Amino acid sequence: MTDSTPSDIDRVATAAARAFRITAASSDAERASWLRAVADELDASASELVEIADRETALGAVRLRGEVGRTTGQLRLFATVVEEGSYLEAVIDHAVPDATPPRPDLRRILRPLGPVAVFAASNFPFAFSVAGGDTASALAVGCPVIVKAHSGHRELSRRVAELVSAALSAAGAPDGVFALVEGREAGVALIEHPAIAAGSFTGSVAGGRALADRAAARPAPIPFFGELGSINPVVVTEAADAARGAALAQGLAGSFQLGSGQFCTKPGLVFVPSGSAVEAALPAHVGAAPHRLLTDAIDRGFRDGLAHLAAVPGAEVVASAPATDDGIPQPLVYAVDLETFAEHAETLSAEVFGPVTLLVRYRDAEALPRVLEGLEGSLTATIHAEESDDVSPVLDVLAERAGRVLFAGWPTGVAVTWSQHHGGPWPATNTQHTSVGATAARRFQRPLAYQDAPARVLPAALLDENVLGIPRRVDGVLTLP
Repeated sequence: MTDSTPSDIDRVATAAARAFRITAASSDAERASWLRAVADELDASASELVEIADRETALGAVRLRGEVGRTTGQLRLFATVVEEGSYLEAVIDHAVPDATPPRPDLRRILRPLGPVAVFAASNFPFAFSVAGGDTASALAVGCPVIVKAHSGHRELSRRVAELVSAALSAAGAPDGVFALVEGREAGVALIEHPAIAAGSFTGSVAGGRALADRAAARPAPIPFFGELGSINPVVVTEAADAARGAALAQGLAGSFQLGSGQFCTKPGLVFVPSGSAVEAALPAHVGAAPHRLLTDAIDRGFRDGLAHLAAVPGAEVVASAPATDDGIPQPLVYAVDLETFAEHAETLSAEVFGPVTLLVRYRDAEALPRVLEGLEGSLTATIHAEESDDVSPVLDVLAERAGRVLFAGWPTGVAVTWSQHHGGPWPATNTQHTSVGATAARRFQRPLAYQDAPARVLPAALLDENVLGIPRRVDGVLTLP
């Protein structure tokens, strides 16, 4: 299949707009059945899909099979989300004629935006790709989806799209509710098409910023939800280093090397006390990379990033895997002292996507908050401390710069739950929304208030009788079914 043409984009976008008239009026139960049908189809085809994905990405069958499970699990989660009903944020305020001034009857609900352009990621060929979280959360609330496939796994994208389309059709979803397009220019044309009501993206800061600017420059600007760059800082206190430095080293090594360092939540910056047990134990856990990086562009970016690190005076390699004849980039750990980091913060705090992390040695923990204040936003921040530690000065700073703060474990695991938040201040994302978890659906909805509307025109969720049995706020009081 060649890249999609402008006429292809117009055809699928126009079909999505037609489908939206149906999906916007569909019931929660109908859309939940669509999502479960897609999940069942992908599960049934998991072996075939994993084989294709491994051939294109080299991520390994174990990792990929687990990712299929995560993908189908989040499809089923969003089916549950829409059935539960609180995603509508239904609010009813009855009229109060004798108020000063008189108050009308007002009822508010969230409704779908319209067709969504989803830009697939390279590093999660299932969970953040064709049938990933963006697609699931948009379909869940009634938004048709057009996915721009990632060039790193085109064959997989086409096959998943075939399965998704077949499952949706068999479940009774309307024609045009889902489509796949390919090619860089097709992506630009898609985000600029007047039928598209929102865009979502997982990838580089440069790529996401370019698309966000296009979305904002349209005659009618649209929201664009980009998950972009993140360094995910970690702070290890002196007490934690003394108590369990060797274990922390093992955990850090596993996290920054996971998937050859190609996770958006990779811990790329780790503050440790000078002479730390973490640094001493880390070399024993740095091993050879099992596979190549996902794309040539990622490989080039990784090598360029290493060159920038190496050029900083005082930066030294403290752990590495031996070079191999096949040219596969090998894991590395660099280290600098806190003063060097502060002097070269712009270079040393830049994300390097791949199997590398930077240790920053501090002598005085009281100096940490001031240095941390200079960091940009990240998806996560991690604090490893003991009960005796007062971490509030560090926590206060990191909480302003991350969407998720961990106090145990490592950030490369992102549970798909109601409470999860996978977002953060710029450049982690260009909004404050999440791309993982139940509230990811909020991205693709807008509020609509009805004033003094007759019952016959109201959505079922806003009728006086709670016919849907969903959580609502009535006259200021939260009511549960």
